[in-house]
Amino acid sequence: MKILVTGGAGFIGSHIVDRLIEEGHDVVIVDDLSTGKKKNINKEATFYKCDIQSSRLEKIFQKERPELINHHAAQMDVRKSVTDPAFDAKSNILGLINLLECAVKNGARRIVFASSGGAIYGEQNTFPATETHPAHPLSPYGVSKLSSEHYLYYYQKVCGLEYTSLRYGNVYGPRQDPHGEAGVVAIFTQKLLKGEQPTINGNGMQTRDYVYVKDVVEANMAVMNNKINDTFNIGTGVETTVNQLFKLLLGITESELKEVHGPEKKGEQKRSCLESKKIFKALDWEPGVSLSEGLENTVAYFKGD
Repeated sequence: MKILVTGGAGFIGSHIVDRLIEEGHDVVIVDDLSTGKKKNINKEATFYKCDIQSSRLEKIFQKERPELINHHAAQMDVRKSVTDPAFDAKSNILGLINLLECAVKNGARRIVFASSGGAIYGEQNTFPATETHPAHPLSPYGVSKLSSEHYLYYYQKVCGLEYTSLRYGNVYGPRQDPHGEAGVVAIFTQKLLKGEQPTINGNGMQTRDYVYVKDVVEANMAVMNNKINDTFNIGTGVETTVNQLFKLLLGITESELKEVHGPEKKGEQKRSCLESKKIFKALDWEPGVSLSEGLENTVAYFKGD
């Protein structure tokens, strides 16, 4: 099958590309390399450096005629979305619409969309959150992801484009970018290995649902070939505080650095945890990598082992 992966040079997207090629699929990557990296691009894939908002995207679709789209290209920095909501909307909403229009016009039959559990639900009322939890996003990023899901529903009902939306927890693992605000596992890991002092925001009691990138890849593989038009949480159902995460990484990196706290980040979500029973019942997917094993693999990657 010919599959187009947007954001295929990025953290999660590049792992998905590798897995698709391993399965024998013909893969086309569209990535503007604003956050993706050339070194992540699988040499067996066809690569186009292109922004999903560009009119060039139509020509790529006309030439390649993908059957399926895996959409991971996005503006994913929550704090940047707060400071520049218009930029976030252009990338995440207008970019998606351009992609969907190209898909419908050129015969694509299905799209798998990378959404966000934590950002869409906002401050949760129940733990872990199911897919029916009220959606009250507290950032333009979360609003854009929720809006995108509504557009997917519209294009399915009106244009017949099949879709599955995957609401990720906090994905971590090899290739995650340690620069910028996203990816606390990568940020802490790189600093600890360099002997630099990481700073924990606030009291460190904020929780996240950390899900390993290989498990996320398998969730994408599970939804690719079915005809289910639906939304699924992709998480572990386990809350881990930032303080707990830091202590685990201290042990794995054998660092003697101390726990240092800084100011609380304004608007940072307090708790986030996702229930994934729905996708287990529908497609038999569940996370298989424990946090300790995933962190060990991540540290080994950053060490170059």
